[in-house]
Amino acid sequence: MIPLTRGRYVARLATRPEDVEAAQSLRGLAFHGGAEPDRDGFDAACDHVLVEEQKSGTLVCCFRFLPLSGGAEIGRSYSAQYYELSALTAFDGPMVEMGRFCMHPDHGDPDILRVAWGAMTAYVDAQGVELLFGCASFAGTDARLYYDAFAMLKARHLAPKRWLPRVKAPKVFRFAQRLRRKPDAKQAMLRMPPLLRTYLMMGGWVSDHAVVDNQMNTLHVFTGVEIAAIPPARKKLLRAVAG
Repeated sequence: MIPLTRGRYVARLATRPEDVEAAQSLRGLAFHGGAEPDRDGFDAACDHVLVEEQKSGTLVCCFRFLPLSGGAEIGRSYSAQYYELSALTAFDGPMVEMGRFCMHPDHGDPDILRVAWGAMTAYVDAQGVELLFGCASFAGTDARLYYDAFAMLKARHLAPKRWLPRVKAPKVFRFAQRLRRKPDAKQAMLRMPPLLRTYLMMGGWVSDHAVVDNQMNTLHVFTGVEIAAIPPARKKLLRAVAG
């Protein structure tokens, strides 16, 4: 499953407390400017993936997986703090929440993202996952910066009604209700976070509102990818990296 080596980089699962601490330190740097490690109560229940530069051993990317046996366990997820997810309790199949994805701010090589998604694909295949989900974040809390991106999400990528998350967080931006504009496709994709763009290319769908998370200084949308619905060509590309 993992480790996965491609070019200059290797992805592996954390095996020691020191690995998790390194991931928490990178998250602190990426999310909060490095003042303190980023930790929460979900870390102990998660599998942590580290992407390192082989030659130097530098940690350049990390993320975590919370495996769930099915929709009945959705309330255990990080996302359930912010979204009312009772519709997904009916999902019958293994699922995994992918979270805390970040890259080192001094390392922007596109191959890092490719290796990360290869590791994700290998994990999902090995675990027999049928739904990959998580919170996809926009930097900052000013929704006006992302109106075209949100309009694009409304027009093309809203969750099926049977899975649609409902509002739970105290402060949200209800873009599906509020926006009436036709999206500028170029501007929408320029403002779309890279992680969310990848989810969407896999056929992913999103909540109809964004949560305003002042603690993390982000706007985030619940995002789901039904593995069976990923376009065959995209699956082939992902598995080519994972293999």
